Amino acid sequence: MLEFRKKYVLFAILLYVLSSSYLIYLTFQQIISPNSWNALFWILTIFTSLQASSKNMLSDGGKRFLIYYQFADPRAIILSKILFNTFQVCLLSLFTLSLFLLFLGNPVNDLLQYVVAVVLGSIGFSAVLSMVSAIASRAENNMALLSILSFPLMLPLLLTSIRFCKNALLGMSWSDAVPYILSMSLLDIVIVLLAYLLFPYLWKH
Repeated sequence: MLEFRKKYVLFAILLYVLSSSYLIYLTFQQIISPNSWNALFWILTIFTSLQASSKNMLSDGGKRFLIYYQFADPRAIILSKILFNTFQVCLLSLFTLSLFLLFLGNPVNDLLQYVVAVVLGSIGFSAVLSMVSAIASRAENNMALLSILSFPLMLPLLLTSIRFCKNALLGMSWSDAVPYILSMSLLDIVIVLLAYLLFPYLWKH
């Protein structure tokens, strides 16, 4: 309920995505190569996810943490943060994808595969950023710490997402996509489990 009250944060990020996508369109003013299209999409998605997720946990420092500590289970807190961040990041990622299709054309041969890759990537990004945001919030809301810690943890998932998306750009079969789907799903599960298991120790300190 507290997060949904802060609608201005979501609208500000949506405006950032819209203006960034339009700026890319003005820069190229033509249909760019599929690899460049894919790279620009994931760069914008990473920065958008970082902005959205960081504002979630970093706003919960100080006295609010003391209230949560008394009334809530730490595992419930981290799972709720991951679920909310997943909803938010998926929404922003799909909005970014829609803008890219509108402004920069559609080089994707299998759009459904691309959407699956975006959703699985968003789940993993949300889990990583939720956990790292919690660490940063305990370190006096250190945004530099959030950026430094999150990227190495997100890198394996990001590389797998990009390779999966390249398959979608080329229109390869779903049988070729199955290893990527399994790998990304396994990474998502491992990240969520790590956050679920480690957050209570962070909570106590």
